[in-house]
Amino acid sequence: MTSYRSTSFIVIFITSFLLWLLLTGSLNSDEVTAGIFLSLLISWLSAPSTKIFSGLKLSLTMPLALIKYLLYFLTALIKANLQIAKIVLSPTIKIQPHVVKINTTMNSDLGKLLLANSITLTPGTLSVDVIDNTILVHWINCPFPDDSEIDLRTRQIVDKFEVYLKGFVH
Repeated sequence: MTSYRSTSFIVIFITSFLLWLLLTGSLNSDEVTAGIFLSLLISWLSAPSTKIFSGLKLSLTMPLALIKYLLYFLTALIKANLQIAKIVLSPTIKIQPHVVKINTTMNSDLGKLLLANSITLTPGTLSVDVIDNTILVHWINCPFPDDSEIDLRTRQIVDKFEVYLKGFVH
């Protein structure tokens, strides 16, 4: 079994088994045995077609890194929502939309996907496309006068997301 298949197998098995336990709500040995059997079957059947999970870093520190990322993302989400609320509630809406190119250092498809979605889920931004290591982002209000300032500001935002993502994704 290749590396990405074994990673996919493990991720699918754990996810489906935990879901089984949550849905059954029982630790009865028959229920657990059935859950293990079905989770193994589901993992075996679907692992070959889920190459994207190869971007995960499976380690003991992964859950902590994921929690740190989620906390950072939640903080960024709240700040962005407040900024958008300020724009919407102001008597005169003065926005300066702009499409910016962001170069990412994420290596895996999963890392790029999570970064692009993190940007999109933060209000006021929308990831339009991912081309190689570049993400095109539509920014609803880009008040910076020149491209060098835009690059600096977007780097400050993206670098923090990347630091947290790299704790559990390649």
